[in-house]
Amino acid sequence: MKLQDILTLDCTLCAVKGTSKKKLLEIISATAAKKIDNLDTHQLFESLMAREKVGSTGIGNGIAIPHGRLSNTSQVIAVLLTSEQAVAFDSIDNRGVDIIIALFVPEENCQQHLETLQSIAQVFSTKQIAKQVRKCQNSQELFNLIKQAAR
Repeated sequence: MKLQDILTLDCTLCAVKGTSKKKLLEIISATAAKKIDNLDTHQLFESLMAREKVGSTGIGNGIAIPHGRLSNTSQVIAVLLTSEQAVAFDSIDNRGVDIIIALFVPEENCQQHLETLQSIAQVFSTKQIAKQVRKCQNSQELFNLIKQAAR
């Protein structure tokens, strides 16, 4: 599954105020909870934190791809968030993160999960996309940019 197939405008958040990794992951979880019927914000947040305990999902260049595996759902949800300021994320390059693409996937869909992560990494494989994302002024502009870049 590709990013452009699962990202929706209501799960695209531009220039969010958040001063910590925890706060941004809470915002992401609350956003995704509106799309998933049988899971709440806390459960989604815990799924992201469980993955972060294994190792940071900060991939460098100010980008992180946190992801949580969920039981009791067949939905795949993506949330794209940019923050007003970079926050510490224990990234591989020790830089702060200001672009977060979060995924929530069913536990049993390992292959689909890997394909989606690969799709996200491909979209953000050039620094040019990250620069354009950081220039976006609102969620609609950010959503349109990612839809176009993911083609």
